[in-house]
This record gives sequence, C-alpha cells and structure tokens, in this order.
Amino acid sequence: MKIAMLLSGGVDSSVALAELKRQGHRDIHAYYLKIWLEDDLQYLGQCPWEEDLAYARGVCEKLDVPLDIISLQTAYWDRVVAHTVAELKQGRTPSPDILCNQHVKFGAFCDLIDSSYSHIATGHYAQTLPGPAGTRLLKGVDPIKDQTYFLSRMSREQIAKALFPIGHIPKSEVRSLAKAYDLPTQDRPDSQGICFLGKLKFNDFVKAHLGERPGAIVELESGRVLGEHKGFWFHTVGQRKGLGLSGGPWFVVGKDPAKDIVFVSSEAARMERPQTSFEILEMHWLETPPSEGLSVKIRHGVRTTPCRLEELDAGRYLVQLEKADGGVAPGQYAVVYQGDICLGAGVIA
Repeated sequence: MKIAMLLSGGVDSSVALAELKRQGHRDIHAYYLKIWLEDDLQYLGQCPWEEDLAYARGVCEKLDVPLDIISLQTAYWDRVVAHTVAELKQGRTPSPDILCNQHVKFGAFCDLIDSSYSHIATGHYAQTLPGPAGTRLLKGVDPIKDQTYFLSRMSREQIAKALFPIGHIPKSEVRSLAKAYDLPTQDRPDSQGICFLGKLKFNDFVKAHLGERPGAIVELESGRVLGEHKGFWFHTVGQRKGLGLSGGPWFVVGKDPAKDIVFVSSEAARMERPQTSFEILEMHWLETPPSEGLSVKIRHGVRTTPCRLEELDAGRYLVQLEKADGGVAPGQYAVVYQGDICLGAGVIA
C-alpha cells in the first residue's frame, strides 16, 4: 500500500502519520499543501505557512518520512475561494471547508501526484468501513471533533481512497499519543477556523475581497432600526455575537442584500417562529438513504436533529425537522445521517 499523507503542521495530522508508521506502513510520502491566500493576503496578519511548514518538517524528520511541498494556489482560488466570495456577495452562507476537501485535498492534489498512490491519509476525525454499496463514511468516535460534516460532498471513489488514522481515537488521547511519540507538535494549540485562512480572521478576508458597505440592522417584527452593520456579508443567519446591539440577546434571522439590511429578532421572538422545515438542492448521496431513522446537521458541531426527507424532484428534497432550529442559513450544507453513517449532503435553498 502506497500512501500520500497530507500534513498540516498540526497535532492531528502529525499523530495520524505516526499511527500509520506504528501500523507498519513503510511506503509513505508526506505532502504539505501551500495555498494562494497565505501569500496574497499575508499583510492581514502573521503569515502562517512558514511556521506550519517548520513543524511539518520536524515531524517528518522525527518519523523518517519524506516531505514535499505542493502549491495549489490556483486550485484553491478556482474551486473554493471564488465560490465562497460569490456566495457571500449574494447574502448566502457558504461552507468552504466542504469544497476544500472535495475539490482540493482529494481533488486537485490527487490530480498532481503519482497515480501509484493507493490511498490519501489525513488527520480528519472520521472513519471508513466497508458497506453494501462500497466504502462507508462514519462519524469519528469523538462527537465534538467529528468532521464528517466537512467530508460529506466527497465522491464514493474519494471516500474509498481516504485513510483517517485517528478517526477512532478521542481528541484527548491524540494529545497523549503526540507526547508518547515525542512529536514537535505535541504542545501546539489547535488551529481554528476555515481551512484556507490559516491564522487570518474570516472578516479580514471578507473585507479584503468585498470591502465594507454599511446598512441598517432592523428588528424583523417591528421594522425598528437598531443599529448599523459594515456589510451584510459579515453576518449569517443564526449569528448572535458581533452585532454590537444592546438590549439583547439578538439573533440574525435574515438578510436583504438588495437593500443592505440585516434582520434580527430577540430570542423570545425567534422562538415564536420556529423553523421546522426547509428545502435542500443539489443533493449528493454517498449511499441510498433508508425511509426512516434519519437525522441532519446544518452546521459543524455536535447537534444532529432527527428528520424526515421527502423527495420533491431530482436532487431536491424537503427536510422536516423533529425539533425546530433557528439557524437554517441559505447556502449552508445540510448533511444527512443514519446513526453514525454519513449518507450525503445538499445545499440549503
């Protein structure tokens, strides 16, 4: 088995590589993916890739694994970032990490490397197992760290080629393993945020591409202007923090891009208008869903809500939630599960 290991310089991928070595794999080559944003917008903050690469090199030296750097700036722009910016400009809420895994880490990267690699390994918290229709994608054992939400749009062929060496290990144990292996990353803090930003703040990235365009923050029920925002693209449905309003808590419940309005509701008003159904488009199935026992995630996190699906036409479904959710945002992905099995994902209309 010849394995290409995607190494980020963080503790998760470092332990994943060490676990592959422990399992007896010898034909492993590590790759660090260098992305366009870290060069083009490094003036927004500390450039992260040099530090990350130093850690990745240290891990590979420790484990005696060769490391190469692959530049995927163009692929990130064409397949992830351009879409993200376009969606934000339309007032929608994109999920760039999902596109990153589908089109870059398991897409453009595979197009560039030697075709003799049988598997691509990463530090994602997910698992794969044989299933009736091919390789199944299952949640990682750590419910807080589970990352199947971000892997849900990958193809069946990509899932079959994927290795997730730490998906069966809780995060706390991963930290312990890093110390046991004496890896350079053992005390390195976890990275947060979107894959292509590194240490850059998301709002700084958005401002660099879309600028600022002030508009009113309006209470949905009364039409009362409560304040001013710097651009509707900085806000998403369900957002509570960062509004700068008094007398809350306030939640973003909608946007009018044409009028530059961000609509908010108080917690009490929001709960009086529970959202128990929504449509999803462009549904991508990893395997055929059963008629019952389904649940859905509309954002990365622990919460998975029992639901029913009704097919409206090809690729379009009505999702009916068993429990209301006030943060259903157009443009986000809804990921469907049966227990721990990730069945696929569609875009919220």
